[in-house]
Amino acid sequence: MQPKLSIVVLVYNVEPYIRQCLDSLVNQTMKNIEIICIDDGSLDNCGAICDEYAKVERGGNI
Repeated sequence: MQPKLSIVVLVYNVEPYIRQCLDSLVNQTMKNIEIICIDDGSLDNCGAICDEYAKVERGGNI
């Protein structure tokens, strides 16, 4: 088994780009990864978008 790779995504007011970023990470060929999104008080919907991806990736649980 390959070691787990942690990818840290800094999120702050990047709503126009966050879906493209997360889609790219989720669709990588390496599957043994964890994606850590750090939302430092975005004023847009980035937090909700990250929560949506977390819910899908964890099978419906956040």
